[in-house]
Amino acid sequence: MALASVRPAVDADVDEIVRIQAGTWRLAYAGIVPEAALDRLTGDDARRAWRDAVAAGEPFHVFVALEGDRTVGFCAAAHYAGQDGLAIAEISALLVEPRWGRRGHGGRLLAVAGAALRRAGSEQGRAWVPEADTASRAFYTRAGWAADGAVRTLDTGDGTVREVRHSGPLDLELT
Repeated sequence: MALASVRPAVDADVDEIVRIQAGTWRLAYAGIVPEAALDRLTGDDARRAWRDAVAAGEPFHVFVALEGDRTVGFCAAAHYAGQDGLAIAEISALLVEPRWGRRGHGGRLLAVAGAALRRAGSEQGRAWVPEADTASRAFYTRAGWAADGAVRTLDTGDGTVREVRHSGPLDLELT
């Protein structure tokens, strides 16, 4: 197996982030996310949004997972003050291309993001996951996170997606 690593994303990673998100969502969320919303993942607006996220700096973080020199996944996260007074780390995206799954990339991404967000003062992590995405929900459960009872419905402009919030610790082990 090639050397696996995680590092902060740079502008040169944006095209790979867009490619991974679009490909993974098309596979994992077919029938869950409306087709028109999936089509927008590769447009100029998507690239601009990821370019802005990569360049944003504190309290935002974007990391990429590598196997050798190949980008195989990414994680976007931010630190903010929650309504309950806790400093929260929100994982807004964590995706690994399915063909690179089960090699620890997702766990490494979550652990590195968790460490960065703990340094920023976050006390707990949260992630919103489509209710029908059993693979991602199982991933967060294996990481020690659990559905905390909060749900929301997102309007994609072409339909809705129901999401379940998972919460958990940020002191995760690198694997």
